[in-house]
Amino acid sequence: MTQQVPSTEPELAGVRNFRDVGGLPTVDGRRVAYGRLFRSGHLAHATESDAAFLASLGLHTIFDFRNAADQKLEGPDVELPGVRNVNLPLTDPAHGTEFWTMVRDGDIDQLRSILGDGKAADRMIGSYRAIIQERTAEHRQVLHSMAEDSVPALMHCAAGKDRAGISIAITLLALGVEREAIVADYLESNATHRRYKVHRSKSSASAYSPEVMELLSPLFDARAEYLEAAFDTIEEKWGGVDAYLEQGLGVTPEIRERLRERFLD
Repeated sequence: MTQQVPSTEPELAGVRNFRDVGGLPTVDGRRVAYGRLFRSGHLAHATESDAAFLASLGLHTIFDFRNAADQKLEGPDVELPGVRNVNLPLTDPAHGTEFWTMVRDGDIDQLRSILGDGKAADRMIGSYRAIIQERTAEHRQVLHSMAEDSVPALMHCAAGKDRAGISIAITLLALGVEREAIVADYLESNATHRRYKVHRSKSSASAYSPEVMELLSPLFDARAEYLEAAFDTIEEKWGGVDAYLEQGLGVTPEIRERLRERFLD
């Protein structure tokens, strides 16, 4: 395949954290092709111009990893003509509802109790580990679907950081992308123009005080330790990426080769 030159990254008004995953290097010297795999935050607030740009990508499938609570809060994705939308919730619809309500509405004492002393980061690490261990059926479906067709594909959750980040990382592992490149792409979600905006219900200045923002930051950061926890879980439970893909996700060497044909230059 001929290496494609990436277009200038668009400034989307209503979609955060959008990017083409093309250009990442594999361990055998190839690269992910541009225009095949994209990631972003949710598409519910996409403007007309945003939707026109997304439609121009020639997408086959959008994988939406949000749950029912996310969709109730943000709304459904905009519909793009000719694009298949697949919703695969990567958290239980009721999981964490009370927690996130407290994040939005809680006072400083409540936030200290649920997020202080490293609890917020520990919660994130636990969530990453759980998604790897418990959501093999969903990731199996994604990879098998893309091996058959579904390309170009866009993966998103709410912020495009955690659930989409893990799913993109798993796809990149299947393609043989260098581990450091996977982590570097994941950390791109920390760029100022990509970050998910923290929403607090309280209107007072104290709702966004430095202490509150410090308590909340582990939830809205992309941290290498989170993704490394997912990788560690693969090693601990399956003994390595190859076994995880084949035993956990049913991705045989033949399916991996089909994925490489679809996504790599």
